[in-house]
Amino acid sequence: MIKQEPFGKTPEGSAVYAYTLENDSGVRAKITNFGGIIISLWVRDKNGESRDVVCGFDDLDGYCKADGYQGALIGRVTNRISGASFHLDGTEYTLCPNFGSFSAHGGKIGFNRRVWGARAIDGAEPALILTYVSPDMEEGYPGTVVVTVTYRLLAVGGLSIHYAAYTDKKTIFNMTNHAYFNLDGYDSGSIRDQIMWIDADTMNEHDADMIPTGKILPVRGTPYDFTTPKAVGRDFDSDPEMEKQAGGYDNNYIFNGYDGQLRLRASLYSPASGIEMQVHTNQPCIGIYTANMLNPDDVPFKGGVRQARRGAVCFETQKMPDAVHHPDFTDTTLSPGECYDYTTVFQFEVKK
Repeated sequence: MIKQEPFGKTPEGSAVYAYTLENDSGVRAKITNFGGIIISLWVRDKNGESRDVVCGFDDLDGYCKADGYQGALIGRVTNRISGASFHLDGTEYTLCPNFGSFSAHGGKIGFNRRVWGARAIDGAEPALILTYVSPDMEEGYPGTVVVTVTYRLLAVGGLSIHYAAYTDKKTIFNMTNHAYFNLDGYDSGSIRDQIMWIDADTMNEHDADMIPTGKILPVRGTPYDFTTPKAVGRDFDSDPEMEKQAGGYDNNYIFNGYDGQLRLRASLYSPASGIEMQVHTNQPCIGIYTANMLNPDDVPFKGGVRQARRGAVCFETQKMPDAVHHPDFTDTTLSPGECYDYTTVFQFEVKK
């Protein structure tokens, strides 16, 4: 079942809609065509009660005013591009330095701020197909890129996100979704006691601006080691540099044995709610961000709930940040005739 309802108008006057996807799986999703934002994701806990496990706002105004990219599609290029510029085939392209000296998450007006075309398909696995045509040189990126993102509510109890894109000119492209997850419910406070696992022995080293230095670091035996499941916040305060630079985790992990196949790569489990979320993807990396910059004085979440620092965790499946400046990183170029084709599945189970 799919329910469509008005979700306000942008400051420019464009009508925006919210789509609620529901089936017999016990998982229900509410998504808007403004930025492809996941507004809510309801999952049944060990007592059979439905919990909304994604942070977000009650109305469009909240998403327009607040920081944090809550629940949104990020593009053309997620994460950071140093110097807000890059060279491609001998041409220099200048981007908007929307975060200090660098560009981040698509620039000043990224995919998270665009109104996408929407088509709903009902059925046992209802889907919302979003489309956007990013014109040549939008936010400084070359090439007209046609993007399709399909949200599908799975019969087995999960939300699948499939990304597809084509370009008419060589460009760079690296999308993700920026949903903030708290498996006890978005209104429950800290996620420090929830248990996380990541299939990654290494991560990118970054500098004080969270820009990759080019070095790859081993994580085993360090505070960044999630190769064995552990509480998200167990080592929050064990590394002075982590607290100084990010206030928590804000790191790109590189998956082990990458083969381009859709595989289980990470998980989050709450002993309190009994909800486990498994992250399946065919991307080579994942950005882990523990909501270190959420501000209690920013726009309140749904129901007037105050934002909570370290109150959620983002699982940003992606290629390496700033890859355009590092030839040995995962390639983010997209050429005519190629298809950008990646899928991430957030699968839910309950442990009683």
